[in-house]
Amino acid sequence: MCEHFFQCPYCWETISMLLDTSVRQQVYVEDCEVCCNPIEVEVKFENHELVQFEPQNLGQ
Repeated sequence: MCEHFFQCPYCWETISMLLDTSVRQQVYVEDCEVCCNPIEVEVKFENHELVQFEPQNLGQ
């Protein structure tokens, strides 16, 4: 697991998520810990290193 900090696409606050480095490619939804809006997250790892992290709002 690794902790990744980024800006929420809704409230622009800096938040963090724990990412599972053992799963090479992931797409899931997690709520912002500040504004509670759902964020779709696309994550890719190569050799347990984060190579892509794309948070997107769900248009709400």
